[in-house]
Amino acid sequence: MVGLCNSPEHAVEVTLQPIRRFPLDAAILFADLPQIAAALGQTLEYRVGDGPVLTPPIRSASDITEFLSASRLHEELAPIYETVRQLTHALPEDVALIGYAGAPWTVATYMVEGRGGGNSEHALVRQWALSDPDSFQPLIDLLTAAIIEFLDRQIEAGAEAIQLFESWAGILPDPLFQRWCVKPVAVIVTALKAKHPSVPIIAFPRGAGLAYDGFVQATGVDCVGLDSTVPLGWAAQKVQRELGRCVQGNLDPQLLVTGGPALHAETDRILRALGGGPFVFNLGHGIVKTTPPEHVAALAQQVRSWVAPSTQ
Repeated sequence: MVGLCNSPEHAVEVTLQPIRRFPLDAAILFADLPQIAAALGQTLEYRVGDGPVLTPPIRSASDITEFLSASRLHEELAPIYETVRQLTHALPEDVALIGYAGAPWTVATYMVEGRGGGNSEHALVRQWALSDPDSFQPLIDLLTAAIIEFLDRQIEAGAEAIQLFESWAGILPDPLFQRWCVKPVAVIVTALKAKHPSVPIIAFPRGAGLAYDGFVQATGVDCVGLDSTVPLGWAAQKVQRELGRCVQGNLDPQLLVTGGPALHAETDRILRALGGGPFVFNLGHGIVKTTPPEHVAALAQQVRSWVAPSTQ
C-alpha cells in the first residue's frame, strides 16, 4: 500500500478506475490518511489484519520532539503532488479532482495509538488529551501546520476542491471536540481560504451528531459530510436552509452492499430530503470492500436520473 500511494503512475491509475467505470462527477485523490504521519517521521507499514501501523507511537511531549519534524515534509509527500499534477491532465474535463487529508485529531489518533481505525476505544490518545492537554497540544499544532502545507501544495498542483476527514470526531466529549476538532479545522480553513478563496473545502466530522451545525459555523467550511446517523430533515433545516451550506452524504455503505429495492428506496429518500438544497450525494462513510460494482452502477444511474419534484 505504501508503494502504491507513493507511485504516481499507480496512484493515478487507481484514482481513474472508478471514473472510467461509473458516471461520477468527481474523483478523489488516491492516498491514505497516515501518509502525513510518515512524512513527519514515523515509519508506516501495512500489516494483514492490522491495516496501517505507525512506529514508534507518539505518546509524550518528548516523543514529539525526538521523533517528529516537518523539515522533510514536502520531500516525503512529493509523489502525492506529482499524482495530482498528472491527474489534472488525465481526468475528463467535466470531472473535478478532490484532494484530501486527514484532519489533525484523526491523524493524531493514528500516531498515538500506532495504528489505524481498528482500536475503537482509542484509549491511549484520549487519555493523553484528557490528562495532559498542554503536552498534547504541540502534536495538534504540528499536524495543523503540516496539513495546511500539504493541502496548499495539492491545490497548487491542481486539486479543485479539498476534503478533510475527521473520522474520529465522535469519540470526544464536547469541550474536547471544540478544542481538538473544531479549532484546528478552523485554522486550516482560514489559512487555505486566504490563499485559495475560490477552492471549496469539505469536512467530514464523523459522529459529530447535533454538533454538525456548530462545526460548520465555527470552521467556515463550504460543505460538510454527514455520516449515516444524521437525521435528514434536521440536516436540511439546520445546515442547508439556516446556514446556507452544502451537505454531502449520507447513504449507509451497507445498503450499497445490499442493493435492490432497499438501496433504491433509501437513495430516493435522501434525494427527496436533501436534493432541493446545496447537496453532494455520497456515502455516509467509506465504501465496503465487498460492495458489488453493479450496485454502484445502479446507484449512480439513479442519482443521475433523479429530478426534484416540482414545487408548483
